[in-house]
Parts: sequence; C-alpha cells; structure tokens
Amino acid sequence: MGASAIHVAGLVPRLHAIGHPVKNVATIDVQSYESIGHGSDNARFLEEIESAVTQLADRVEGICDAKQFPLILGGDHSQAIGTIAGLSRHLRKRQERLGVIWVDAHTDMNTPESSPTGNVHGMPLACALGMGPASLIHLVPGGPAIRPEDVAVIGARDVDAGEAELVRKLGIRVYTMSEVDERGIAACTREAIDHVSRHTAGIHLSFDLDGVDPKDAPGVGTPVPGGLSLRESLLICELVNRTRRLLGMEVVELNPTLDMENKTGDLAVWLVLTALGKTIL
Repeated sequence: MGASAIHVAGLVPRLHAIGHPVKNVATIDVQSYESIGHGSDNARFLEEIESAVTQLADRVEGICDAKQFPLILGGDHSQAIGTIAGLSRHLRKRQERLGVIWVDAHTDMNTPESSPTGNVHGMPLACALGMGPASLIHLVPGGPAIRPEDVAVIGARDVDAGEAELVRKLGIRVYTMSEVDERGIAACTREAIDHVSRHTAGIHLSFDLDGVDPKDAPGVGTPVPGGLSLRESLLICELVNRTRRLLGMEVVELNPTLDMENKTGDLAVWLVLTALGKTIL
C-alpha cells in the first residue's frame, strides 16, 4: 500500500517531467500479514521476508548490471536487506564497495537476540553488516554486504539498548538528532557523505520516512517526535544528489492508512525528485 500511495502522488510522471525515463515498474508480491503466521517470535515473518529480499536482491543486481538506476519503494525497512545485497553484488564484480546513508529515526541495528519486538524491520542494517538471521545475511557471497566504516545514519532518536551496544562495538557513525540540532543538517550530511565515500564506488540512500518529524510525515508506523524537518530532509537529498555518486535509492515505511490526504506520499515523491536532480532554480 505504501508504494501504491507514492505512485498515486504522481511519481512516474513527475520523474518524466525532470528528464528521467522510467524503464520499468515491477512489484514483488508478498502475502498480507493477516493471511500467514508470524513464525518465530524473535524474527517475525522471516520466511516471507527472506523470499521478498532474495527476489529483490536479484532484481536490483540485474538493474545495476543493465546500467540503470534502482529506485525501490516499500514497504517496511527490512526490504533494504535485499536492496543493499543487490547493489553490493553488482559492485563486487568490479572489486568495489558500497557506501550507505541511512536516514531513520532508528538505527535498525537489532538482532533476533536483542530485539524487544522480533520485528525484522528493526534489523536490516545489522543484517547488511553480517549480523542477524542466517537466511538474511548470506545474500552476498564472500561476506557481509557492507562494512561498518562505509555507513552513516542520520536522524536517529529512538535506539534500543542492544542496538546502541552494537553501534558502539562496530563504530557505526550515527548522527543523532541531538547532533543535528547542535551542528546543523548541512554540516552533518556533508560529513556523512565524506565518511561513506572514502573507500566506496558510490552511495545508496536508504530513506525511512519516520526519520522525518511526524508533523511532516504522519503516515508512518513508528513515528517519533523531534525528527528532521521538511527542509532538512530535502537538503539531505539535495546534497547527496550534488555528489553525482548516487547509485540507488529506496523510500520506505509509508503506511497510507495512517496518513492524512497522502501528505507523506507527496513528501516521498518530493524527496525522490530532489535526490534525482530537481532543484529550486
């Protein structure tokens, strides 16, 4: 439903309007949660998620191999396991690495052992780094999809104790909202871009809409007050676009049943357009 709401907001024609041809729009079907059992309490809906991210990894790798740009709409943030795996597999054919900027109210660094809910959408960054359910961490041959030093999280303000311990252990660079407030989003984003670009071929922007303050993005399942403003969110996308190193983008966690007149769907389109080159002048 979240991806459909973004399309209802006019994504494809608005991409055409700024000069981006859309080669294909494809869907990975998943069963609705009420029609299947959730399985293990510490990694809920794992079988369904494994199927979806495996398909997604294959599709993203194929898109990149065809020299096209993957724009992935979701859905919850567990999809990033597949997106990042596909991008990483493409780059490893050239012995290159992927940088990731992760915009989110959360760090998504739980594991089945640390998660208080068992929701896999709280685990995808840990999975991409090689920690999590075995079925989700082996999508990339030869080790984890990404390295800790190639990741930066922007906008975090709700981090579980187990996540915080893992973040510190791995040395993940996290720009909390406290740091954003103190230093400004421009300085933090520029530094994050430099951080993830040091050893990598390019950047994947994984944008969880709950990173934005609920006043501007009400249609999310896990809203946390005190988030990024509309302008701060757009500036992140503007600064990433200016690097000309954006290799992929995903926008996740839109729940239209919680939205108001598709306000968050409209915001998602605006973020995508900005990251892909739309400017004020």
